[in-house]
Amino acid sequence: MNRVTAFLERLRNIGWRIPAGAAALVVIVAAPWWGPLVLSQLGYFHVRQVEIYGAVYAQPSRLIGRMHVDTTMSIWMNLTPVERRVARDPQVRSVVVERKLPGTLVVQLVENAPVALVETSGPPGKGASGSAIRVVDAVGHALPIDPSRTNIDLPVVESADPSVLALLADVKAHEPRLFAQISSVRRTGGSGDELDVALPSVMVRALVGVSAERLADVIPVEADLARRHARVAELDLRFRDQVIARLQ
Repeated sequence: MNRVTAFLERLRNIGWRIPAGAAALVVIVAAPWWGPLVLSQLGYFHVRQVEIYGAVYAQPSRLIGRMHVDTTMSIWMNLTPVERRVARDPQVRSVVVERKLPGTLVVQLVENAPVALVETSGPPGKGASGSAIRVVDAVGHALPIDPSRTNIDLPVVESADPSVLALLADVKAHEPRLFAQISSVRRTGGSGDELDVALPSVMVRALVGVSAERLADVIPVEADLARRHARVAELDLRFRDQVIARLQ
């Protein structure tokens, strides 16, 4: 308390004009523990608005519902339980809730990015033969995104295969233009150690564990073949440092 008073006195000495009310607010906020307790009793600091940043697929109404806050609560409440409730949403990877005076809570979140559509045996998003299509993240967790109601374009995979999903997450992070072109990925080969990656004009064959950087080697090759009007049946990445084009 003495340090706050001395700080205000120094500001006055150098010519700063501080209204009495503002000075009192600074003193209260700077108090170690009783300041927020005092402010929480004032209706002026009740929650009147929630701002959410970083929500691309997560529905703001669902996140606000998870917060369990209303206009009878003060923004000086303990925000840790609020963060924990929002963090339980499967669409949320991390979240921070902050105060913005006088009555706003600011939610900054990072989403679990969707990387693929996978067929399962239940709703939502009916696929062929009554199957369901679910949106999954890089580790195979189903996300609360209904592809039948959301304009979402993702590669289709047969199952939540960790190797396939890791590849798609890698490509999405480092080669987003290539990711946007992939329509499906599936395991092939006698032991399932190969992948077929479907692009709009060609099928790419690669080994399981291929990196996004290696998969991107097909981009200049495909462009060169297109300039020459070559009809390509397949691009093969299974051989080290080579892209083998099989023509039709």
